Amino acid sequence: MSNPVQEFIEERNVRIANNGANTELTDAAAAFNVASNKAQYSYNFSWMGRPIIQYPQDMVAMQELIWEIKPDLIIETGIAHGGSLIYYASLLELIGEGEILGIDIDIREHNKAEIEKHPMYKRIHMIEGSSIDQATVDKVAAFAEGKKRILVCLDSNHTHEHVLAELNMYAPFVTLDSYIVAFDTIVEYLPEGYFSQSRPWGLGNNPKTSVDEFVANNPNFVIDKGIDNKVLISVAPSGYLKRIK
Repeated sequence: MSNPVQEFIEERNVRIANNGANTELTDAAAAFNVASNKAQYSYNFSWMGRPIIQYPQDMVAMQELIWEIKPDLIIETGIAHGGSLIYYASLLELIGEGEILGIDIDIREHNKAEIEKHPMYKRIHMIEGSSIDQATVDKVAAFAEGKKRILVCLDSNHTHEHVLAELNMYAPFVTLDSYIVAFDTIVEYLPEGYFSQSRPWGLGNNPKTSVDEFVANNPNFVIDKGIDNKVLISVAPSGYLKRIK
């Protein structure tokens, strides 16, 4: 007897693989990635009243991962307006369990106040400090103690040195079959000179170069190319790293 669910999964996987081999589609996605980043497209969206500063495609991909993994803890570096904290917390609320721990070197008072009065704040905790300061990592370790399913998102300083340090410091928290997601790997795929000189990151110095070095030295993690082929329009190409052992 045929299994409709299994047939759907198999057909979906074929479509996803075909996406990556479809040059017309991938070229169009690449052109959109360049134009949309220049237009600050990610600033168009909010979640439950807070600016999220993310691409909808990445947030749908994150929803799929969170629903599959059902993490009891999500760690995110970089808070900004708190939209992604609230987004992840709302998904955990639907699941019925889990907490999110946000880390930022400077949590602005007005953002902190808006986050704290939000209905989803009951699942949110925040640490102010550099994500790569050992004292901060020690606080994260204490908070993560006893958690069984942990997912990590990196979205703070985007320089190679900083993200590589984050990958090395936070990867040990990631549980088997979960992910560490490095956002803004798209920087490596944008034209040279694309960013203003006020940005310390750019071609050859960004989260993608950090991911490449990290994966080369950490066989426990692999880049999930299936997610890349699925979303195509993303600020995190090659940034979804799955822990496989």
